[in-house]
Amino acid sequence: MTRTLDPERDSAPRDERDVALGALSDSLGFLLRLAQVQVFDRFFEDLGQIGLRPGEFSVLWVLHLNPGVRQGLLAQRLRVKRAHMTKMIRDFEARGLVERRTPEHDRRAVELLLTPEGTAFVRDHAEAFFTHDIRRPSTLTEAERAQLFTLLQKYVGLGPREGR
Repeated sequence: MTRTLDPERDSAPRDERDVALGALSDSLGFLLRLAQVQVFDRFFEDLGQIGLRPGEFSVLWVLHLNPGVRQGLLAQRLRVKRAHMTKMIRDFEARGLVERRTPEHDRRAVELLLTPEGTAFVRDHAEAFFTHDIRRPSTLTEAERAQLFTLLQKYVGLGPREGR
């Protein structure tokens, strides 16, 4: 049966803000997903023209901090599927940013290192990557933003400002 809208009682949503979300408004997963989409949209608006992608730069940053890390351990730490990590590393190799090394003591392991070009790429783009969001107007105060970071770090099991 098709429902007919009664203009006296009902009206179809005319704007995205008019679309009811109900209990989704209290769903952590849903809210995190909306936040991620918003952050990525802003990221690509600010940095898309320089070819920077958040996931890729994150991998390069961690390689910068952990030269020689094993590919499987890197994938595990960043929660990237092994197949995706393998493809990403192959792409980095093709771009001359990363090299793989097989250690003498364990011929089955694959260790990753930034090339000089990879190191330069990280150095040249780190400030833009880590500061693009704080240069934009925000709906959060600085104290609220700090609290959000602290709570998210706690939620995912990281220490405050880990690795900085």
